[in-house]
Formats: sequence, C-alpha cells, structure tokens
Amino acid sequence: MKHILTTIILAGFACLPLGAGLQAAEKIETYKIDPVHSSVKFSIRHFVAKTSGSFGQFEGTITVNRDDLTKSSVEAVIQVASVDTANEKRDAHLKTDDFFGAESHPIISFRSTKWEATDDEDEFEVTGELRMHGMTKEVTLEVELLGFGEGMQGAYLSGWEVTTEIDRTGWGITGGQPAVGDEVEITINIEAIRQ
Repeated sequence: MKHILTTIILAGFACLPLGAGLQAAEKIETYKIDPVHSSVKFSIRHFVAKTSGSFGQFEGTITVNRDDLTKSSVEAVIQVASVDTANEKRDAHLKTDDFFGAESHPIISFRSTKWEATDDEDEFEVTGELRMHGMTKEVTLEVELLGFGEGMQGAYLSGWEVTTEIDRTGWGITGGQPAVGDEVEITINIEAIRQ
C-alpha cells in the first residue's frame, strides 16, 4: 500500500506544469549588427542650414530577452576615422583635435544600462553610457523595435530604429563655434543577425 501511494504522489508531481515548481528559462537571443544593412547618421546646424554625415565602420551586439524586452542590452563601437560628410576636406577637419580627435580617441562606444517601455508598443527608452572624445556621459535613446523575421540563407533578423539628440559640448567638442551648432541629431537604423 505504501508503495502504491508513493507512486501516485510521484506521478502527480510529474504532471505539474514546469512553472509550478521551477521557473522556465527566459528566451535570450544574441544578435550581431550587420553594418552592410545598417547606418549611423547625424546632422548638425551650420549657420542657418543643417549638414549631415555618417560613420561607415561600426559594430555591436544586441542581447534580446524575448520574454521581457526591458531586460535586453546593447553594446556598440563606432570607428571615428570612418566619418563621412561627402567632403574630404571637412572629414579631415572633423578628425582633428578641433572636433573628434580621432588619433587620440579613435572610437565612440555605447553600453546600455537600462531599457524602459513607453506607452507605445515596441518603443523603448534605452539609457546608457556614451563614450566619445575621452569622456563618458549618460544618454537616453529613443528605440523602436521594427520586428523579427527570416532573412536570406536561413538568417534570422531583428530590426531597430534609434534616435537621440546630444549636445556635443558635453564631451568637450567645441570646434567650429559659432558657425557650427552644438545640438547633434542622431539617427541609427539597425539590421542585426541572430547568432
């Protein structure tokens, strides 16, 4: 009789859902930014109009928690020397100590510290540390998840759009004043490949 009762009890536990005793593992995915299908662009006032540019060399990793996107994270690095404003003379000037100081500070990096959901579905405020020109400051990015889906040759992708505005003088970049403005508008479009 005792053996029969033990068998019944064990069978009952076996039928319990996984979450009843142990929490199911969260679904964590790692995506690598595809620079061929992504872009990092900026614009800044020059006298009365705006001048735009981009960075051609960058990389990064997005760790996505599919069960709770606010537990996701991102790290990215931009090569300063890849700045491109469609004018070689201006690009060379931007690399000098008047602006980015590319020789002394060859990279711009970002590491997220907090993701917060907004009132809009698939939109987040991502706060993190932006290091540029030898200085690290906290910034908040407006991030929209564009979606997940199949790509070419069996690749699985995620898409993101990021916008923010920073004051370049906060990182000690003051060259070109007053002709060049201080507020920089940044737009980043990302296609990332699941690893």
